[in-house]
Amino acid sequence: MFSSLVYVALGGALGASLRYLTGRWVVRLVGQGFPMAIITVNIVGSFLMGAFVVFAAQRGMTHLSPLVMTGFLGGFTTFSAFSLEAVTLFERGQFGAAASYVAISVIGSIAALMLGIWVMRGTLA
Repeated sequence: MFSSLVYVALGGALGASLRYLTGRWVVRLVGQGFPMAIITVNIVGSFLMGAFVVFAAQRGMTHLSPLVMTGFLGGFTTFSAFSLEAVTLFERGQFGAAASYVAISVIGSIAALMLGIWVMRGTLA
């Protein structure tokens, strides 16, 4: 139990750090305004989650799930920040942007997870 907690903490620290750096990089690329940084990490993280689920299952590495899935990817992706960004757009009266943000984030993340599963199944087949 304690070792799993250490793995979650380590993965979370790494994932959160990478989310921060990715967010800064995306904002430099596209600027502020529409929350592309959070969309980016949620979609990329969902792809990685799908890929890892298949990889770990096929390679007998599910013991790394606390480190990778709960810790790293849990720290890297963030639907709490997603929720805040959606409400902020809504409160600003940017209803179309809020709806687009929610749709792109949810559909994009689910599609990326499915793509990660498909890519990894094809790679490991």
